[in-house]
Amino acid sequence: MILASFVNRVGNGLFNTASALYFTLVVDLPAVQVGAALTVGGLIGLLAGIPGGHLADRRGSRTIMMLALTVQAVAMTALVFVESWSALTVIATVDRLAAAAGGAAWGALVVRVGTDRPALFRAKLRTYVNLGVVLGTAGAGFAVTANTRTAYSVLIFGNAASFALCALLLFLLPNYRALAPPSQQRRWIALTDRPFVSFTALYGAMGLQYTAVSLLLPIWISEHTNAPRWTVAAVSAINAGVCVLLQTRIGSRIETPRDGGKAFRTAGLLFLLSCPMMALTAYAPVWAAVGLVVAAIFVHSLEEIWESSAGFGLAPDHAQGQYQGLLGLGFSAGQALAPAILTTVVLGLGTAGWLFLGAFFAAVGAVGPSLERWGTRTRSRQGAAAAGPRGEPDEAHA
Repeated sequence: MILASFVNRVGNGLFNTASALYFTLVVDLPAVQVGAALTVGGLIGLLAGIPGGHLADRRGSRTIMMLALTVQAVAMTALVFVESWSALTVIATVDRLAAAAGGAAWGALVVRVGTDRPALFRAKLRTYVNLGVVLGTAGAGFAVTANTRTAYSVLIFGNAASFALCALLLFLLPNYRALAPPSQQRRWIALTDRPFVSFTALYGAMGLQYTAVSLLLPIWISEHTNAPRWTVAAVSAINAGVCVLLQTRIGSRIETPRDGGKAFRTAGLLFLLSCPMMALTAYAPVWAAVGLVVAAIFVHSLEEIWESSAGFGLAPDHAQGQYQGLLGLGFSAGQALAPAILTTVVLGLGTAGWLFLGAFFAAVGAVGPSLERWGTRTRSRQGAAAAGPRGEPDEAHA
């Protein structure tokens, strides 16, 4: 499972780093059209997460994941032949639909594989995910330097191959059978689970921190500080390096829902510390600004690790795919809104914008422990309701 995830993320790193340059410089599509095509594909793709997850619950998460990877491999290969906006939009939409369904199935599969020590398994998985992205991004640098159609095509085929190889590696996993739901359960149980819906909203809001590093901080460094431009590249390298080195050490400690609630709160407090540090870079001389950026991104990376490890264990085993689909929908919606929010509110307010952002994340994180307690209480009541007259599970539930 870890090897499959690593291979897939190497391919993502190869393609995502250079995809915009390929479509604008090689295919010669205007940047506005490229952005519009990817936005349309991303928005339509959101619709597949919950149904795809539900299908994974009923037909098996490994099967749905392998189908989704196969579709993505074909879609990625087709990008080499794109010459128009309409073709790019269609292919991007197919890819995002498969990615959303596959993401939900993948989340359910992770739960089934990592049953013995789930916290340690998830932490190791994230470590190799980060490492795969780093290696893929480094490989993409050669294509960007060459800046030829052949070089970019190699990246696209490499990403397509990573999807195919990932699907083949999943053959090595057991074909976990679907778990029967309790009798008289609603079909779309995740949408009626108020604690989990609330967590999804908070998870999507906290996810703005990824765009803060990939988009907001580079703009801030280049336009509002005296730090040299190479600092932008250093930020990404430090962020990835800290996550690779410390993800397992920190993430493996978060084993219970209560640990998850506390981790979510810790993440918000760390962001409350890193945001003022980022704001201060605008008032520091060159090397002091570099030092502040490095310190701030180190604290931010710790926050990212705590946040990514803060699972509350609210999803029932028989509906993991559906719950993962809803969680993916919330995260993707947050990522779609993040560029507009961060570039207008935070950059528009300057230093005050960074302080506001830090306070926002701290407030979101502070809700973590109480949300965990709410979710745990509802699970306890559901368990009592499912018990028979003597406190034993009903046959259908068992």
